[in-house]
Parts: sequence; structure tokens; C-alpha cells
Amino acid sequence: MVEVIRSGSIAQGPVVAELEDRFARMHDARHAIAVNNGTTALIAALQVLDLRPGDEVITSPFTFVATINAILQTGATVRFADIHDTDFGLDATSVAGLISDRTRVIMPVHLYGQMVDMAPLAELATANDLVIVEDSAQSHGARYRGRAAGSFGLGTFSFYATKNITTAEGGMITTDDDALADRLRVLRNQGMRARYEYVTVGNNFRLTDLHAALAIPQLDRYDETVRLRRANAAALTAGLADVPGIRTPATFADRDHVWHQYTVRVTDESATTRDDFPAALAERGVGSGIYYPKLILDYDAYRGRPDVAEDSTPTAATVAAQALSLPVHTELSPEDLDTIIDAVRDVAAGR
Repeated sequence: MVEVIRSGSIAQGPVVAELEDRFARMHDARHAIAVNNGTTALIAALQVLDLRPGDEVITSPFTFVATINAILQTGATVRFADIHDTDFGLDATSVAGLISDRTRVIMPVHLYGQMVDMAPLAELATANDLVIVEDSAQSHGARYRGRAAGSFGLGTFSFYATKNITTAEGGMITTDDDALADRLRVLRNQGMRARYEYVTVGNNFRLTDLHAALAIPQLDRYDETVRLRRANAAALTAGLADVPGIRTPATFADRDHVWHQYTVRVTDESATTRDDFPAALAERGVGSGIYYPKLILDYDAYRGRPDVAEDSTPTAATVAAQALSLPVHTELSPEDLDTIIDAVRDVAAGR
């Protein structure tokens, strides 16, 4: 970052280009287009698909609201498919039941660092001539059957401050489509192909070299970052697997989890409810988070809108009432992990 400041050029430039090149190679993509945040990445990816009012995007109701806001920004209608209670990803059977002649996009959300079961979704997309836009905000470098997150269509990523790779605010879009990549680069730069050569209506979605400089060293050590997170997750699972009322996260042989979050489910067997769990853990010196406490349709801002369908998603409702995320970050010591495990065991037992 000091080198960028000393260069006298801090806006989008060669450091952003380096980040894009390295991120594309990391995700087996022909192109990576940097933007100024993860929500922008979603908006831009949908905008270049030329969605129109009445077009439908099928996605998850159990996600951060940016997923939904981005769809609404394009004028499209949101449809909610149900999810699996293991990987918290879209259930292809539920998705298939929503596909109509208005459907344009399937948008899976790779939550907590693990990819959705993509094979059946990819089959649906091919059979129905649909585009996949992956919300990979939490899953940098995650893989499914050897394929990277963001490689099944258009991929979108966030570099928000809490992510495994951060620029404080920032985002990235991946694609193998040369034409879409070109349109995305023009769109993020006020619709300019060259200075004052306006070829479309655009936006200022640019990332700065200062932000990119913050991310590049994290790429250098990302393998070690993921190794530490996996080790911490394994320790937590070993310590919590037999606790009544706590369901530890599912992992799958065909997927590489990068553990953005370690999310358990607090079931009815627990002596403490999920909603009371965070305060009880805090009393024992352990932080936690609920991602996400409600489904999108549980908020008045989205219920009753003509562009947000009120689809039934019972599994997602159950998961939203149970999900609780525990610390899994790279700075945890063995003693910290023991503290977390002991605290969860005590709270679940009502001690």
C-alpha cells in the first residue's frame, strides 16, 4: 500500500490488474473483473444479462440481503427455492419446481465457505437455457468436484472486512465469457471503453489500487489461511460432535470447504435456545454470530412486494431458527479452541 501511495497513482490501475489476474487463475477463470464491493459484483453480473421486469431469478431465502437487493436492482422478480439442511445450499428439486418460461437465472449461494451441490443445478440450467450466477461472497477458493467457486457461469465474490480475503470493501466477478467480461469492464467504468468514449450507460464500480494492494499479500498466504481454518474446524467438530442439541457442520468428500464460518445448528435437544446462546457464550468469553436469524420474507421490507414471490421454504425456515456461527479464524490458539468447546458444551447442557 505504501508503494501504491508513493507511485502517485492510487485509483484503478496495475495493482488491480494484478489482483484480477491472480484471482482468475485461483478460480480457473478466463477473466476476473474487480469492483468496489460484493453487492456491486452481484448487481453488475445480473445487469450484463439484460434482465427485464418480469424475468425471474431463483435463489435462496437463507442469505444476506445483498443477494436479494441485487436482483431487485435489475427489475427482475425474486423466486425462493428451498435449501438442504446439510450444506444450506439450494435444493435442485425445489428449484426445478419453480422454473417457468419467465426464469432467466439460477443464483446459488455458497454459504460459510462451502459450495452448493452444483451438478444438479448445472443440469437444470443447461436443460432450460438458464444462466447460473454464483453468489460466492463467502467462498474464495472453495471447490466442488475439482471445479472452483465462480466457474459454473458468472461468479461473484466479496472482499468485505470479515471475508477470508479482504480489501475492507471490494468485490470480484469471474467468467469464461469474453463478451460478458468486456461488458463488465465497460459497465464498471461509467460505460467508457476509453476515456470519454461512452458506449453504454454505466456506473462507477471501480476498485482502487490501494484496496487491491491490501489483498495481494493475502493471496500469497491463502493456502496457509485455509489450512489453519480447516484445522480449527476439525478441532471444533471433534470437541462438539457428541453434544446433545448441537449439530456440527456437514462436510462432503467432493467439496473443499474454506471455512469462512463454522456454523452449527442448535436443535431442540439443547437446554438453551439458539436465540439465547450468543449471550450465554459471551458470558463465558466466547463470541458468536447468527448468520442469518430470519429468512428474507420475514422482513416487512420484502413481504408483499410484487417482485418478491412468497414461496414456501420450510427447510430454510428450520435452518434459520437454528444456525449459530462460532469462531474459526486463524488467530485461535489451542487454548482458545478448548474454551469455545467447553463453553458450548456447558451452554447446551444448561450449566
